[in-house]
Amino acid sequence: MPSGGEDLFPGFEALWMEAAWGKAFARVGGPADAPPLLLLHGFPQSHALWHRVAPDLARDHRVICLDLPGYGWSSAPPSDSGHEPYAKRRVGAEIVALMERIGHVRFALAGHDRGARVAYRLALDHPGRVSKLALLDVVPTAVQWARIEAAPGMNPHWPFLAEPAPNPETAIGRDPDGYFRRLIAGWTAGKDLSAFDPRALDLYAQAWGVPERIHAMCEDYRAGAGPDRAADEADIAAGRTLAMPALVLASTRYLDHEKPETALAAWRRTLAPDAVGAAIESGHFLAEENPSATLAALRPFLAGEAPPKA
Repeated sequence: MPSGGEDLFPGFEALWMEAAWGKAFARVGGPADAPPLLLLHGFPQSHALWHRVAPDLARDHRVICLDLPGYGWSSAPPSDSGHEPYAKRRVGAEIVALMERIGHVRFALAGHDRGARVAYRLALDHPGRVSKLALLDVVPTAVQWARIEAAPGMNPHWPFLAEPAPNPETAIGRDPDGYFRRLIAGWTAGKDLSAFDPRALDLYAQAWGVPERIHAMCEDYRAGAGPDRAADEADIAAGRTLAMPALVLASTRYLDHEKPETALAAWRRTLAPDAVGAAIESGHFLAEENPSATLAALRPFLAGEAPPKA
């Protein structure tokens, strides 16, 4: 078993599970009979993303911090020409089956970045499974691609990572640690790595130099350009929307910084017309850069209290 991370999640257990994609790893904590809350991380991170908020949430939730396929310590499944093993529809269905296997048929769900894309697709496709949905620092995939096409050069890692294999894999492989460190530093409010706990950063870096994990992350983005975007566009055209309460948290220094449309507005005009939202003074990594404000927005939402003001 890979080492590290235990001290980031005091009182949490390390849980290895059999998933459709292979081995799945999670940190699990909180009362066994408390309402379940699944937390899904983003790129290029792992379950460790949640270490500054999960212990607090575990006071009254059964918190499951899962490594997505290809990330952290979960298996990286082989892909195919359609990138389907990394399509959010398929990953979401596999997570539903995994959660049911460990005893959670219905659960609250929060996701950041790529994890939020899995989360909202799961919630759209399996609405009866999700009691509440929180989306951290994303707009719908179809909206993001439209923004990139309208403003070439914005978020250049999206089209780069979605290029056909092995172009991005080869380029990243020349200096993977440098590539990922430069990337995430540029997304923080301070434009450096000081926002990250060194122990969490070490865990992220464990995966950055592994060729099959670099490939998995690229496949994640290729799926975003293909089946994920197509699924969004089909749902938007059909008028399908999220059925459960939805919370949109957006960073002031990254996602909503100098944008013509806020993240909340983008969700309300597409897949979540009834969403509520809050702005978090932060760069992209809300739960690590500003955990107190992130918790202040998440906690009342999960408790069913009055929503935060947009």
